[in-house]
Amino acid sequence: MKKMSLALLSVAVLSAIGINADACTGLIVGKDASDDGSIIIARNEDYGITNWNKYLAYRPEQDNTESHWELGNGLIVPMPDHFFAYSAMPDWNAKRKTQDGRYFEERGINEYNVAISATTSAEANKQAMKADPFIDAGVIEANIPALVLSQAKTAKEGVKILGKYIESFGAGEANSLYIADINEVWLMEIGSGHHWIGVKVPSNSYAMMANGLRIHGVDLHSADLLHSKNLFRFTKQHHLLKHPKHNNFNFAKAFGVIGDLYNIDREWLGQEILSPSLSQETRQKQYPLFLKPDDKISVNDIDKVLRATYNGTELEYDGKRPMKVSRQLETHIIQLRADMPFELQGLIWQSYGILDDSVLMPIYATLHHYPKPYMVGTDSYSDNSAFWQFRGLSSLASINQDQYEPVLHKMWNKKENEFYDEVRNLDQVLKYSYDMDPQGTIKMASEYSFMQLKQTYNQAKKLRYKMMTMLTKNAEKHYSQAEFDKIMKL
Repeated sequence: MKKMSLALLSVAVLSAIGINADACTGLIVGKDASDDGSIIIARNEDYGITNWNKYLAYRPEQDNTESHWELGNGLIVPMPDHFFAYSAMPDWNAKRKTQDGRYFEERGINEYNVAISATTSAEANKQAMKADPFIDAGVIEANIPALVLSQAKTAKEGVKILGKYIESFGAGEANSLYIADINEVWLMEIGSGHHWIGVKVPSNSYAMMANGLRIHGVDLHSADLLHSKNLFRFTKQHHLLKHPKHNNFNFAKAFGVIGDLYNIDREWLGQEILSPSLSQETRQKQYPLFLKPDDKISVNDIDKVLRATYNGTELEYDGKRPMKVSRQLETHIIQLRADMPFELQGLIWQSYGILDDSVLMPIYATLHHYPKPYMVGTDSYSDNSAFWQFRGLSSLASINQDQYEPVLHKMWNKKENEFYDEVRNLDQVLKYSYDMDPQGTIKMASEYSFMQLKQTYNQAKKLRYKMMTMLTKNAEKHYSQAEFDKIMKL
């Protein structure tokens, strides 16, 4: 579309352009599979509504005196004596659900460097649902980060805490989620009202997730596996698997739906990008749970996976639902780096809106206060909201993709590469200065993140002004010189 009226332009910019469907694509990378020795968990947060503002938030530690904790969807659990401090990314309307806004917090790192990404939504099969249906007022994506980050000192403890809640109070939906600390990372899946499983990801491998349950081929007796009480007996009793085996258990098949093209196409694509030497056939019922990458994986590699399409692949013309979709709200890549001082081990790379049209900004876990644009806004466009600045650019660029998307992509790719270089260099400075001045070093990291968030927001705003100017000029009628001279004399 080369030209359009200003009325249509306003509608295009401010309207949602997504569709309703299960959402999110995720990736876990073990420390020996990453290029810098960090443990990484990452995910696109996709949604059926594109105009859904996201905030940055920090929850300070607190002592509790209440007897019960209300989690917003009807779930009520005993109140812990104490909450650990943690960062989060709640929806704009979170306080309408819980008084302190601990709702749909999506991802974060707590004061013990336990990180979570929750969740990639999944589907449970009919037989599992008949045997153990979901509980309406149960554990759901909306309350998982708060339950785990406020209480867990290690990733494994986080799995156990959440598992106990599921067995005691029930789950409200099927999900897979990723919990990490500085030493290890776990993939956890919820398959029914009271059954779940968690497996430690091998340090030399990665795991690729779409919207189907993935855990299979695992040993229920392994020290690297946790699961709900009587899981094997329940599976056998309700004939969820024909011939269940303790040492080769298929949780995904027992509780989920395998072979769905909506999911397995993405699983194939992610593994094709990171392990191309395998040359796997497309559309297998289940793909390997853990794989070693052909080359060590960087943040930039994960960025490429999470913005991937099927262009140039075997599925170019019939691939279902790529990683890149127009209904992305945000993308996060969380690194836990053992070689950094304790307070600086957590680093979140955060983007807003569609990843392919946006930029990953580095946020050190030491940052507890954020620029105001990242803490305001609703589901209606506003000029002072960071979410809307980044999301609005995608909408503007979509009006004339050939002309405007290259401008947008060039600017953000340049900025993102600058961030990679800056963080690499800054990390060396921070490690050197920490021994001499811990508090000053922590402040340095926080100020760097604060400034980059602020400057990148301003850069997005300036580009939006430029694109709006270009679009309105393109909408102008082209007059002859004589007509123009006459108009200017009026």
